[in-house]
Amino acid sequence: MPLTLEAQELRHCYGDTVALDGVSLAIAAGSAVALVGESGSGKTTLLRAFNRMIVCKSGRVLVGGAPVDAIAPELLRRRIGYVPQQGGLLPHWTVRQNVALVPRLTGAGDGAAAVNDALVLVSLEPSRFGARYPYELSGGQRQRVALARALASTQEAVLLDEPFGALDAISRTEAHEAFERVRSARGFTTLLVTHDLAEAARLADHVVVMRDGRIEQAGTIGALRESPATPYVAELFARAAAAHTALARA
Repeated sequence: MPLTLEAQELRHCYGDTVALDGVSLAIAAGSAVALVGESGSGKTTLLRAFNRMIVCKSGRVLVGGAPVDAIAPELLRRRIGYVPQQGGLLPHWTVRQNVALVPRLTGAGDGAAAVNDALVLVSLEPSRFGARYPYELSGGQRQRVALARALASTQEAVLLDEPFGALDAISRTEAHEAFERVRSARGFTTLLVTHDLAEAARLADHVVVMRDGRIEQAGTIGALRESPATPYVAELFARAAAAHTALARA
């Protein structure tokens, strides 16, 4: 079953820099939420609080209704998939070995059937790609392998930290399509960090705009576009619209 994710009054600092300033957010089971904002807005810190890669100075984080500090980190991370910016694949392991990492950790052996299923879901034929190494793949293929690894044990939630940002346009489209296909098949809860409003609109049900460690506004992409709550949110949408117009005229 997909997990609920909840943050309650999270506060965290890196030295004198405030990363999270009283952030509260509730994510319904099975929904997809995108965190949008400029670098340094607190998006990644909030994302990583849910799998205890970051332990906040104060506040509570709940996963499936249970406080994360009551769950051993290794057990928590077996339930929550994580896809970092560059995929995080082990370069000296084959595609099959990389995708089998979580099944091995959960005691399912090499999880051959689960690995095959996960690779098929992201449109990578196991017999063709399973024995390859990351350096033998395109950027889009590596990110699809990372997504397959995050789902090989049917995780109940997936955290994605700008996983498509470094891809070229064609590879990004392929990765988006793979993600949509996998989410439709598995129904897991999703939390996505992105700078791209168009990507958020495509992949998420709701968007959360962050700035300076706080949430500026949350809602559907349509609601934020039509009724921005702050000048900053309005500016984000204006920039996105201008970029789209410039591309159309090019």
